[in-house]
Amino acid sequence: MANSPEPKPPCHAEVSVEVEAGAHEVWNAVVNWDIQSTWMLFTKVWPTENNGEGIGGKIAARTGIGPVGFIDDMVITHWEPPLRCRVEHLGKIVRGTGDFIVAPMAAGTRFTWAEDVIPPFGRFGVAAWPAVRPVFELMMRISVARLAARVTPK
Repeated sequence: MANSPEPKPPCHAEVSVEVEAGAHEVWNAVVNWDIQSTWMLFTKVWPTENNGEGIGGKIAARTGIGPVGFIDDMVITHWEPPLRCRVEHLGKIVRGTGDFIVAPMAAGTRFTWAEDVIPPFGRFGVAAWPAVRPVFELMMRISVARLAARVTPK
């Protein structure tokens, strides 16, 4: 029997974009935490340990609008430049894992951002996920489009 892909957890969100730039350029833009807020909606990210690089490196993000928001502390659990970075969300509001995947193509690069979310509020949060997911993925799609525009040569 052939290996089938592992099923996605019920609270999974994922978006991809094709970028007219090389994998290294995309990777450098994705993991430059200090400039991530130029493309990621409503989020400011900064390294907190080990420059936010390598397994065990840490970053934090404030997501919100104006005074309403929360801090998301993360630890890097997979670091494979220029192809993949996985973080574990350690906060009380956001938990789960996030992946940035950079896949070289014949002409350019495919960038995928995936989140496996453990929503707050237990079973209520899981039950609400089908309503939350489209809004969450829309924000992700806008963000990755902004990333693509930022790294595409003019």
